[in-house]
Amino acid sequence: MTTVIKNGTVYQNGQLIHADILVAGKKIKAIAIHLSGDKTIDAKGKLVSPGLIDLHVHYRDPGQTYKEDSHTGSLAAAHGGFTTVGAMPNVTPVPDTPELMQKMVNENQRKGVVHILQYGPITKNETTDIIPDYFGLKKAGAFAVSNDGKGVQNAETMYLAMQKAKENNLVLAEHAQDDALFNQGVINEGKWAQELNLKPITELAETTQIARDLLLAQKTCVHYHVCHISSKVSVELVRLAKAKGINVTCEVTPHHLLLTDEDIPKDDPNYKMNPPLRNKKDQTALIKGLLDGTIDMIATDHAPHAKKEKTGSMQSAAFGITGSETAFGELYTNFVRTGIFTLRQLLGWFTDKPAKTFALKNVGHLEPGAPADIAIFDINHAVKIKEEDYQSKGVNTPFTGDEVYGATVLTMVNGEIVYQRDGQ
Repeated sequence: MTTVIKNGTVYQNGQLIHADILVAGKKIKAIAIHLSGDKTIDAKGKLVSPGLIDLHVHYRDPGQTYKEDSHTGSLAAAHGGFTTVGAMPNVTPVPDTPELMQKMVNENQRKGVVHILQYGPITKNETTDIIPDYFGLKKAGAFAVSNDGKGVQNAETMYLAMQKAKENNLVLAEHAQDDALFNQGVINEGKWAQELNLKPITELAETTQIARDLLLAQKTCVHYHVCHISSKVSVELVRLAKAKGINVTCEVTPHHLLLTDEDIPKDDPNYKMNPPLRNKKDQTALIKGLLDGTIDMIATDHAPHAKKEKTGSMQSAAFGITGSETAFGELYTNFVRTGIFTLRQLLGWFTDKPAKTFALKNVGHLEPGAPADIAIFDINHAVKIKEEDYQSKGVNTPFTGDEVYGATVLTMVNGEIVYQRDGQ
């Protein structure tokens, strides 16, 4: 059984071309014009892309599956055009032994409709100063390590972790947060925190830990990756470190590109995320950092919560918003259609760049012999983002109700359709 995707605009090797894609079994057989197959998918007027990659998601599985699980999270990813994701280890129990890691990897494969890569933790239980068996975790399937949700507070612990990560050729992805400076805040320090009478978070909680870690990364030569970078100073630190040859990469979220603290209309928990929405200067620096290559990729930090956890005041609500199902459309609409980014740039930050950054094989590109991980987007017609269309258990996002271009029409993983928009 073969399937041909015909008449689309195909993103291949950094270029947009008009071509057909022939899929045979789990793999791409050919990319050319005038191809035919047993089944035809007409992509006329549509964008055909490698399946997008999102290396920062939270699937809450095991332990908090009332918020999300590997199945619903992966359905949400497919709805957003993502075919490969990286799941953070802040679950219960934390997969900090080879046995727990192997169990998680097996469950991800069993439940997921997309490729779910699994992070191991930097430290045991993410809260101690004990370094797990990185060799065993990697052998069991961990592709990188992170304590996302928690910063590593002890510099010696981070130094030892970087040494161990380097020994085992693992990327160390850090949620940069100094808890003493964070001081249980809920919103960026500034005018809006004062007007809303909410406890502020200084950017120093992020920047001081990045500065510390960059010096440790320079000493250890580890691949140090900064999660969800959010401030102008953070971008400047990474830019300087790269110029000095430090092996550092970083990511930015769609919501930090799209919103600032000035966009928070009231004390609304849907705008509460960590790191918080910063100011206009920070937002401008993030956009510039993407364009000049300081920031390597975009990742959603998809963080679903139950409705009861995102009601009331920001002071007591949970941190985090969902992102898998809104990311591409929001960014295409607000940045590509306005001429700030090119379509090739946006696709690169979601495909080529994350694959290269984390040295992932057989993902993020379309070519004969590669797995048939493909996404088709409608970039010519606007659709309204509706809560009832979400595949995730979480609906905690301020983007519901927006009209966007770039809705996912179809997502294919290993040649199998895992999402298809109604009526297509």
